[in-house]
Amino acid sequence: MNTADFDFLLPKELIAQAPIEPRDAARLLVARGRGSAPHDAIVRDLPELLREGDLVVVNDTRVLPARVRGRRSTGGQVELLFLEPAGMAEAKAEVWRAMVKPAKKMRPGERVTCSGGVEAIMVEREAESGYWLARLVGGEGTPQPTNHFERLSLAGTMPLPPYIERAATEHDTERYQTVYARARGAVAAPTAGLHFTEELFERLSSAGIRRASVTLHVGAGTFLPVTAERLEEHRMHSERFELSEETAREIRDCRSRNGRIVAVGTTSARVLESCAVSHPAFDRDVVEPRSGDTDIFLHPGSGPRVCDGLFTNFHLPKSTLLMLVASFLGMEAMEELYQAAIERRYRFYSYGDASLLWVSPKK
Repeated sequence: MNTADFDFLLPKELIAQAPIEPRDAARLLVARGRGSAPHDAIVRDLPELLREGDLVVVNDTRVLPARVRGRRSTGGQVELLFLEPAGMAEAKAEVWRAMVKPAKKMRPGERVTCSGGVEAIMVEREAESGYWLARLVGGEGTPQPTNHFERLSLAGTMPLPPYIERAATEHDTERYQTVYARARGAVAAPTAGLHFTEELFERLSSAGIRRASVTLHVGAGTFLPVTAERLEEHRMHSERFELSEETAREIRDCRSRNGRIVAVGTTSARVLESCAVSHPAFDRDVVEPRSGDTDIFLHPGSGPRVCDGLFTNFHLPKSTLLMLVASFLGMEAMEELYQAAIERRYRFYSYGDASLLWVSPKK
């Protein structure tokens, strides 16, 4: 397939710059695939849109305050986005892989003065990726934080995506995080989960709808558009994940009671599909416990095998996330969904509205 098939024009005013309050007050566009027109709802309607025995699977990753701004000794400004541990260590100071601006001007050993009494030390630049290896340390005369996460909490801010055209505020520290965030490691939020509240989970539970968790640490590559002309030429980014035995058991139990498995967000869907295994007792696949890195690329013709439904926000043109949506609905229904969302003035991207999608029956 051609990447251009996933392009569309989006009015700029539909790109959400701030979240709706409360979380579950966002609009929800429901699509059942081929031959069924999308219909409007609200996120808090979810208990009525699902049924007893269904299972929602959330991504419990926790977003790091990974964006750090500082100043060089020359006075020039520097921005670092800390992505992941680089597998190196010096004493108590972990070395992390980071996107740096301006990357070309930095030099190994250079120290950048950041807020919170923290300094960033540039270690070396990776030739292949272009990322810098860097570590955070406590500045002279300041209390020494014991680890990288504590230093980030002093020096960093929430890494809002570039299409949110404002600086992160204290409100974003709480709002750009799911209410169930647990495992530290993401540099972007699993944004579908931002719509859920504890009250909504209580109502889902009262309706006989269960919850399970997976972990996928969302990386900076998640929202990037595909630049290859054809899908088969795209090199997918890799992200760290974990799926537990408890969640694998919940999936099997859901299949046994003829419930539906609904991934909350594309990241949860990628984990489930990365762990898919067939089972002789069920028509659709279940999962096995796994952890590691996944570069699974879901697009039309490639799945899904485990998920029956997907709760997700509205995504960027030509992105792998939009292609994942098309793997659920098919191209025609995906295009109809996005045309309806634009015509009905739904809010797009991380702080925007949501959709509930069901896997389209095969022709």
